[in-house]
Amino acid sequence: MLNLIERLQSAARNHARYRQTRDEIARLPMDIALDLNIYPGDAERLAREAVYGRA
Repeated sequence: MLNLIERLQSAARNHARYRQTRDEIARLPMDIALDLNIYPGDAERLAREAVYGRA
């Protein structure tokens, strides 16, 4: 039972990190995003790769 709770807590932490990362990328000013070679429209994909790794 403890293992299930730990896995749920870990999943919740990862999802929170995903949402925060996605929102931060999406809010980047366009000039800064382009300087970093990031397209804000790719925020979901970039955040997913950053938090969960490449699939």
